[in-house]
Amino acid sequence: MNGDNAWILTSAALVLFMVPGLALFYGGMARSKNMLNMLMMNMVCLGIVPVFWIVIGYTLSSTGTNQWIGSFDAFFLADVPRDDLRDIFFALTFASITPALISGAVADRLKFSAWMVFVPVWMLLVFVPAWAWVFRFNGDDGAASGFLNARGSLDFAGGTVVHVAAGAASLALVLVLGKRRGWPNEPMLPHNLPFTMIGAGILWFGWFGFNAGSAFAADGVAIQAFANTFTAGAVAMLAWLLVERIVDGHATSLGAASGIVAGLVGITPGAGFMGIHGAMGVGFAAGALCALAVRVKYKFGYDDALDVVGVHMVGGLVGGILIGVFASPSALGGDFEGGLIEGDGAGLLFEQIFANVFVGIYSFVITYGIAYVMASTMGLRSDPEEELRGLDLAYHAEQAYNS
Repeated sequence: MNGDNAWILTSAALVLFMVPGLALFYGGMARSKNMLNMLMMNMVCLGIVPVFWIVIGYTLSSTGTNQWIGSFDAFFLADVPRDDLRDIFFALTFASITPALISGAVADRLKFSAWMVFVPVWMLLVFVPAWAWVFRFNGDDGAASGFLNARGSLDFAGGTVVHVAAGAASLALVLVLGKRRGWPNEPMLPHNLPFTMIGAGILWFGWFGFNAGSAFAADGVAIQAFANTFTAGAVAMLAWLLVERIVDGHATSLGAASGIVAGLVGITPGAGFMGIHGAMGVGFAAGALCALAVRVKYKFGYDDALDVVGVHMVGGLVGGILIGVFASPSALGGDFEGGLIEGDGAGLLFEQIFANVFVGIYSFVITYGIAYVMASTMGLRSDPEEELRGLDLAYHAEQAYNS
């Protein structure tokens, strides 16, 4: 038990470290005049979300018996046993990074005040119910009791709740917000790719806590999830670079960093449900398909600034659905249903498709509604003068680089 506690507490710290890693990953891809704003949009989630989770997020997502939403039994964590705090605060780190993912889609143009309002509203209306549907377990035997997991869908570490939900929300938000001024005709190149590469490395490091920690024990499942996380990230990086080489004629550092993240996103939902060969398949599919998906925005004209839709929504969908192919109870000794390769049919594959599409559509629709109401009331979009000047000076009275 002490070893399990040590591992989960360590994993929570690793996931927390992913937020500044994500900030660097995104910040390096932003323009220099918006570097600090990108960092702040990520880091402020570490202020808003923990307070939200303690007050109401945990109780509405994880208590009670209703399959759709929780109860108020643990409002302000009332009467929560001390030993339960380990898992509650581990989940809190997941909750903290999820809205931060969305920030990359709206880079260079979202009002910071609007972001401060959007984050808790989105958490309440999208993240909390999605968590209840996918990660609700009740009873002495820990039986799945959420709307989606009770049907039989699997999500080991948050591919559906975190990545699909955030990616679909990003698409809705950018459609309401509109394009950056000058996009796509004016070049808007990353200002510091070394930061992006460092950020990718921090994310990879933290992701071991994200996935292996989701075993909730220092056991063989954690080891398998750790190995799968390493494998998928490596294979996806190579797959992304291969696509770049074939399509563009060169392999880029941005492609390498993006490929790593795509593979990590892809393996998240299935990290504890498949063996190494499955992780290799997921990594290759996520790396290659996400490398192609990030190009779609130019065809359809939506300005997903830092490719959150192409990496997180697409990568999450790929990984979640491929559980229905590669899930291997024989490899892990689990009691879950096998995928197409080991299972008796397409039952698990159908449930994976249903769960991921359901959460994606729900997140898109509700986020679009939130963004529309906010745009019609307090406003979402920065003023043209603020965008021209840079959001660092406009909102934070600071500059990342003082000459």
